[in-house]
Amino acid sequence: MKKILLLSDTHSCIEPDIIKHFAAADELWHAGDWGLVALSDMAEQTGKPIRSVWGNIDGQDIRARYPLHNRFECEGVRVWMTHIGGYPGNYNPKLLPELKSDTPDVFICGHSHILRVMRDKNHRNMLVMNPGAAGRHGFHVMRTMLQFELDKGQIKNVAVIELGKRTAGIVPEK
Repeated sequence: MKKILLLSDTHSCIEPDIIKHFAAADELWHAGDWGLVALSDMAEQTGKPIRSVWGNIDGQDIRARYPLHNRFECEGVRVWMTHIGGYPGNYNPKLLPELKSDTPDVFICGHSHILRVMRDKNHRNMLVMNPGAAGRHGFHVMRTMLQFELDKGQIKNVAVIELGKRTAGIVPEK
């Protein structure tokens, strides 16, 4: 069994309320838009496996570390992670042929800043996960991440981690 922490769209937000959750996970998964490479460095310093992709705001430093698409198997669960993937009825059109021909058990993306965990009955009941946005940049109200367990081909105990409102703690410019 593995405990997974899934986050996305940190947009250079390196704060203790994100980092404190690293300790409880066996693996750290990031669905793109890291922003600063420093957060990736902090994640790597935990010594835990990191599975990630780069997002549309990420520079060459992040793109050199992580792929655009990351397909892998973990604890018997086939995963496809990408940043701009979409959700049932509104997938990235470039990905549809592969989603149909080689459907994973779990399809993970970020980009929208909208938390979603849903089944796609049209694609082998694939689980679609978007952890929302853990960072402060964007239009989302609540900063979120997901945690869950993978065990012998099963996804268990999916839970939302709320980090607080996006604007909490921000001092407005004068």
